[in-house]
Amino acid sequence: MRAVDTNVLVRLITRDEHQQTAYAEEFIKKGAWVSVLALTEASWVLASVYDLSAQELALAIQMLLNHQTLVVQDADAITAALDLFRSKPALGFSDCVMLHVAKKAGHLPLGTFDRNLSKVDGAEKL
Repeated sequence: MRAVDTNVLVRLITRDEHQQTAYAEEFIKKGAWVSVLALTEASWVLASVYDLSAQELALAIQMLLNHQTLVVQDADAITAALDLFRSKPALGFSDCVMLHVAKKAGHLPLGTFDRNLSKVDGAEKL
């Protein structure tokens, strides 16, 4: 299966460049794999460059998870991360992903200096 880069995900969500959006849609027609890295990188771009709110970002990620032709790596961990992000948006989506990917892999606790993240089950403040 093909894989997509961060910028392809950003085009699919923002649709801000017509030609690139068309190429992205054509590329994923037969199916495409979305790595955790590409997804978290896209979430950062969408929040910091496109100023998406936490609610808008959560909706965009949900759309990618539900997309007919996209297969998201560790979709169960991403779904759990999205649920956590929706309930605690101050954590940031990437921290939520980091925690739930570590949990899925059986590598908890997640050591952190982040006060907010350390309050979440599975994380430990250092």
